Amino acid sequence: MDRPASTVWDANLYLKFADARTRPALDLMARLDPANGSRSGHAIYDLGCGAGNISRILAERFPQARVIGIDSSEQMLDKARAQTASERLSFAKGDLAHFRPEIPPLILYSNAAYQWLPGHIDMFPHLMKLLPSGGQLAIQMPRNHEAPSHALMRKAAEAGPWRDKLAGIGGIARVEDPARYYDVLKPLSSELEVWETIYQQVLTGKDPVAQYTASTGLRPFLEALDETERGAFYDTYARMTAEAYPTRPDGITLFPFRRLFIVARRT
Repeated sequence: MDRPASTVWDANLYLKFADARTRPALDLMARLDPANGSRSGHAIYDLGCGAGNISRILAERFPQARVIGIDSSEQMLDKARAQTASERLSFAKGDLAHFRPEIPPLILYSNAAYQWLPGHIDMFPHLMKLLPSGGQLAIQMPRNHEAPSHALMRKAAEAGPWRDKLAGIGGIARVEDPARYYDVLKPLSSELEVWETIYQQVLTGKDPVAQYTASTGLRPFLEALDETERGAFYDTYARMTAEAYPTRPDGITLFPFRRLFIVARRT
C-alpha cells in the first residue's frame, strides 16, 4: 500500500492532487480586482503559499505586481523557490497568525491555509486593517470537517493500540458558518462576499481519499505516531474511507468537498 513515509510535510504528496486543489484557488482569484495589481510600492501576498503553484498564477494574472508568498514550511518554500524564475515573485518564511508585511499589501490572498489556525476568525479583522482603502482580503478554506473523510480520522484514531497517543490530537481547526465571517468582516468592508461551493472531486487510484487527506487533515495524526504505528493507522483509516467513498465501476471515486470563500474590500 502506498503509505505516507515520513512525518515531514510531503510537498510531492500534496501536489499529487494539484488539479483538485487548484480549482477553488482559481475561483477565488477570479473575484480579485485587476486594478489592485497596478499600484506601485505595494504587493500581493499569498498567505500559506505552499510550493508556490498559486503564487506563480497570481504573478501571471497581475503582470505589474510584486507577489510575495508566505509559508511556515521550509520544505515547501525550497520547492517554491526552485520552480520560480520571475524577479517579481519571491518567497519568505512567516507566521500567518502574526503576519506583518514588509511591503504594504493591496491584496491579501490565502488559499486553504487559515483552517489550520485555531481562532483564525479573530485574525481576519487584523488582516483587513493592513489593507488600504479599496484593498482586498481573499480567503478560501475547506469546510469539510463534518464529512466522513474527516469524521473517520477520529474513529480510526480510537480503533487501535495508538488510541492513547492520538487522544489529544486535533486535525484542521473548525471553520465556522459563513454568517460568522460575514458579521466579523462587514464593519471593515465596503464590499463583502461570503459563499460556499461543494466540489465533486474526481479521484483515481488506490485509497484515493486517504491519499488526498494524508498531506492535509490526516497529517497531525500521522505525525504523532512512529513508523510502524503510522502504517497500521493509515491502513485502518484507508479501509474506512474506502467504504464511505466506494470506487465506481469506471474506476472513479467521487469525493464531495465543501469549501468556504471570503472576498472583502477594505472600506
